[in-house]
Amino acid sequence: MKYLRSIIVVVLITFYSCEEERSTVCQDVTDSTSINKILPIGASRVEGGRPDYESYRYELWKRLIDSGVDFDLVGSYCDEAMYPSYMDFSFDGNHEGIGGNTSGDILNRIDQWLPIVQEATHVLISSPGGNDALEGLDFQNALDNIHLIIDTMQAVNPSITILIEQLAPARSEAMTQDLTTFFNQMNSAVISLANQKSTPQSQVISVDMASGFNDSYYADDVHYNTEGAKEIARRYFSILQNVLL
Repeated sequence: MKYLRSIIVVVLITFYSCEEERSTVCQDVTDSTSINKILPIGASRVEGGRPDYESYRYELWKRLIDSGVDFDLVGSYCDEAMYPSYMDFSFDGNHEGIGGNTSGDILNRIDQWLPIVQEATHVLISSPGGNDALEGLDFQNALDNIHLIIDTMQAVNPSITILIEQLAPARSEAMTQDLTTFFNQMNSAVISLANQKSTPQSQVISVDMASGFNDSYYADDVHYNTEGAKEIARRYFSILQNVLL
């Protein structure tokens, strides 16, 4: 269901291996009357894959309900998994997470999402370039794509607030030297990018998902278990509670 809360687009460029699509197209995705609209965009870490692994979206949704803030999770896809109701509310499962998305895939799809982005006040960009790293794609190209994604969103919505993650690593045994190098480069670049892209009307805020994220948070090499999803949600909420309308 929809909730009256601010426009927050959660742009989640998450990393995961290619896999089956686990969501279906929703209806009426741009008719929300909420103050805060949150659009999760990304890959399988956004989409989720119950019962195999979790999206952070459910845990963030519960925290936002507890806070009493007026909000709505928006997006053209709906999660097909079953989630328990909370405080007599049914889970608001809208999102733009598509398993396997690279930064290039996100950039190629961004035009389809512009009507939703135009309504948004906040975006969360999660695990930027993670799938690029897993596929051995070029770091600079991934970074250029992320710059263009942010530029495109700010062009259609100059007042949007964007939260962008410093990537949580993969499980330690999966972190090869190449992956570690890519992740370290991207996480440093995210801090610089947030400073470069921020304007008086459109904040870009980096979110540290890397520090202290350990193997106990994983269901497999890259996807969250319940505790991992709770931790990601906690870190998002710690910033969102200060920037929601």
